[in-house]
Amino acid sequence: MFKRILIAEDQETQNISLQKTLADLGTEKPEYVYYCDDALTWIKNAIKTERPYDLLITDLYFEEDHNRQKIAGGAELITAAKALQPELKILVFSGESKTAVIDTLFKEMNIDGYVRKARHDGQYLKLAINALYNHKKYLSPDLKQARKENNSHDFTDLDIAIISQLVEGTPQKNIPYYLQEHNIKPSGLSSIEKRLNLMKEVLGFSKNEQLIAYCKDIGII
Repeated sequence: MFKRILIAEDQETQNISLQKTLADLGTEKPEYVYYCDDALTWIKNAIKTERPYDLLITDLYFEEDHNRQKIAGGAELITAAKALQPELKILVFSGESKTAVIDTLFKEMNIDGYVRKARHDGQYLKLAINALYNHKKYLSPDLKQARKENNSHDFTDLDIAIISQLVEGTPQKNIPYYLQEHNIKPSGLSSIEKRLNLMKEVLGFSKNEQLIAYCKDIGII
């Protein structure tokens, strides 16, 4: 099991809960901090003393207080930690549920696991830590189901560009000019109409406004 674990979590009750979960797994006593700046400092010091951490567990969002921080949130901490220690295992424990946000963490930031703060999260944390220890990725079951539902339509770069322009207030007939300027193809008005109709049909919407609201809700735009 992991020997050196660092927890970055600003909520005391969640911090205690995480420590208990780790104790149940038989891990050595984890270290914990309430601020991202402190977490990065501890990671740096651990590397210097040749006793690097094996696992970082972090939230995504940290409340601001009188202690001003250079690193405001978990995503920035993950990027900085990976730059220092690329092999560091990272488990995100957060209330965030937007599919696009979580996908970005896996694809672009190369996290190893994600557990949403919700019912049964203690059980999922144990499963996640065991999975990571065995060099496997982990996503809690509730989020797997949400991802399956949200991915009933696979949004392309063209789709996102079209929807983003609608959000900006660009008339549909003028979107081809934007696509042409940014070398996004196909850029014809008929192609735009077909993509919008396809998205609405697959997702069960009748209006562009519903599609836009849905994309905002899942973090596509």
